[in-house]
Amino acid sequence: MEFANLLTAIIFLPLVGALCMLFAPSDRSVRWFALLVALGTFLLSLPLWFGFDVANAADLQFRGVEFPLISESLDIRYLIGIDGFSLLLLLLTTFLGPIVVLCSWTYIKENIKGYYVLLLVLQTGMTGVFCAFDVLLFYIFFELTLIPMYFLIGIWGGERRIYAAIKFVIYTMAGSLLMLVAILYLGYAAGNAVNDGVFTTNYFKLLAFNVPLGMQTWLFVLFAFAFAIKVPVFPFHTWLPDAHVQAPTGGSVILAGVLLKMGTYGLIRFCLPFFPSAAVAHTLLIGILAVIGIVYGALVSRAQTDAKKLVAYSSVSHLGFVVLGIFALTLESIQGAMIQMINHGISTGALFLIVGMLYERRHTRLMSDYGGIAKSVPVLTFFMVLTALASAGLPGLNGFVGEFLILVGAFSSEAPGMPVLTIIATTGVILAAVYLLWMLSRMFFGPLTTEANRNMSDLNRRELVILAPMALLMILLGLMPQPFLKVSEPAATRLIEVIEEKRAYAEIDDADLQRTYEMSRRSNRSSSSPSPTTHQP
Repeated sequence: MEFANLLTAIIFLPLVGALCMLFAPSDRSVRWFALLVALGTFLLSLPLWFGFDVANAADLQFRGVEFPLISESLDIRYLIGIDGFSLLLLLLTTFLGPIVVLCSWTYIKENIKGYYVLLLVLQTGMTGVFCAFDVLLFYIFFELTLIPMYFLIGIWGGERRIYAAIKFVIYTMAGSLLMLVAILYLGYAAGNAVNDGVFTTNYFKLLAFNVPLGMQTWLFVLFAFAFAIKVPVFPFHTWLPDAHVQAPTGGSVILAGVLLKMGTYGLIRFCLPFFPSAAVAHTLLIGILAVIGIVYGALVSRAQTDAKKLVAYSSVSHLGFVVLGIFALTLESIQGAMIQMINHGISTGALFLIVGMLYERRHTRLMSDYGGIAKSVPVLTFFMVLTALASAGLPGLNGFVGEFLILVGAFSSEAPGMPVLTIIATTGVILAAVYLLWMLSRMFFGPLTTEANRNMSDLNRRELVILAPMALLMILLGLMPQPFLKVSEPAATRLIEVIEEKRAYAEIDDADLQRTYEMSRRSNRSSSSPSPTTHQP
């Protein structure tokens, strides 16, 4: 297979697999076929890592075949590729695919075919988001993820699944529709400026378009609002705990591991380079919201009695660090934000998996119903301790690298108020250790008093296959982060250069407009002033 078609195969293999699965004769064949498709998609994505040119990570690579999406008269095209920002997120998506299939193996007992069909359709949407370099194509994939996730929560979720699914859709759709308005306006404005009057959603043409300062602010707000809901940034987070708690385990892993990253990815991919002046003007506001999310998420996590809800609120806190790193606008903070997206997907995904495994054994998520289970399930306890320490940011594990780079980069940032916000954000690191160690001590250690806990079975082979590669990545990313950081460094450097260049251009352009305006005012004043020889009645 040529590399030119590799990304297309990675994107659409799950969709083709979902269609073929409709004809599967039994539940057993559905499970194995879904695993084969998800595993095949992951294996197809591995050449991207080995064939990626790190030195040119800021450029578009593995560019696929292009063709018009609607008509030749509109510059809306099927344009895909990857760069240093999208490679790791794409690999994370394909890596989690077979893991989610396996974790649902015994958890999903009804309408198994429908579940796995939706799961594979969802994977097509997620991989498409990270490969699309036409903004309308990105929007199509972005919206495609909404439909299967709604049904995964609404059909296979918990008791309040309908409420959680509807809330998820309403929040996401509200932001998406605003983003669509901004895309349409931007497409027409850029088309007139840089594309001979032809409407365009080509990412690179929109990037070449210097959006006027007066237009930047409201376009930035529309894009940022959509992505802030997806992350979610405080105070747009209220849909997340409900969605996580009600979703099946596989849905929670996908939601935490990939879907939330679509929001932070959108902030980096579109908001910063398209609207740099507006982004810089809003750094203090967004930084404050990010830090509130960090502290609030950690405090509310400590107050939970439901283990799954604790992990859900921890996502609000952890992704607050990512947003802080993005808007600190330094090389270190943006790199830290990128690697922290991957770290969160692995560590928090593993936490949801372990909570799901415990739920399958005891059919309860209340931490008070456990206690001392380390004696019954020592292998599961090992993975839980490792994952909790990684999520808490212990040096030597993956969580430390991203948080450290974000805090260092944000503290050295020239953005207003950022050093003070960074100091406040460090309390989130301490609070994370508090609520995670509290959960460990309450659920896994102490006296083993309940007979049901004493009789719990340890991990089986399938569960070991699920958790072992995630644990390996936590250690690998903690001890050897350099190969992963090198992938994003050129792209982050280019992004900062683009922001500075476009801001400088906007300031010059704004100064020219101001001078023209002043000259026009003086000219009008002179022409309207009476001549000394003119007689005034």
